[in-house]
Amino acid sequence: MAESRSCVVLFSGGIDSTTALYWARKSYEKVAALSFDYGQRHRVELKLARRLTRRLALPHEIFKVDLRQVGGSALTDTAVAVPTLRRTEEIKKGIPLTYVPFRNGIFLALSAAWAEVRGIRNLICGFHIIDSPNYPDTRKPFVRAMERAIKQGTRAAFSGERARIITPFIRMTKAEIIRRGLALGADYSNSISCYRGDEIPCGGCSACLLRSEAWKEAGAEDHLLRRLKKEGRL
Repeated sequence: MAESRSCVVLFSGGIDSTTALYWARKSYEKVAALSFDYGQRHRVELKLARRLTRRLALPHEIFKVDLRQVGGSALTDTAVAVPTLRRTEEIKKGIPLTYVPFRNGIFLALSAAWAEVRGIRNLICGFHIIDSPNYPDTRKPFVRAMERAIKQGTRAAFSGERARIITPFIRMTKAEIIRRGLALGADYSNSISCYRGDEIPCGGCSACLLRSEAWKEAGAEDHLLRRLKKEGRL
């Protein structure tokens, strides 16, 4: 891949990273996707992420790194329950139980290593902070710090090449991200947000509530729900 015309997308398979994938396809000549099997409850996202990348004919790697050994998160520790909520106003301030310690830092480090071998300088992330301000590893200062670390800790330190972490949606709401994706022709029918681990949304975790609210604000029907209805599963 030519360095300036290629990129790798950190692709979880959720709304934000799916939009990032479609954005990257429009912005770069060559796009690869990286996903992570880190012991998450919602591993179904990986199967559906693979389904989309195959349909789009994009190279897709799945890294296995078991963050259950770290613990401390409802997403990786089955002894920690995912909080059940009735509305988004109940989402508490402060770092949530679904925060996985330094997850995005770990993912970016692995992605940077993978990209370095292939001569790729651009790492694309769907991070945003407007709707989810309580995660420390999606903020702009974190992104800048990781970008500096990648530059100093890879061969770029000697070559002068600029490694970039690109976050096109960081100051957008989830509804704005959905609208951007729809304008790009994004298909969200295989995108998973629910933290509980099923393809059918539970409707009561923070991710489900934020997703539902965002689709309503965007003025469109959630593609995932539409597909599940067609399949007779809702």
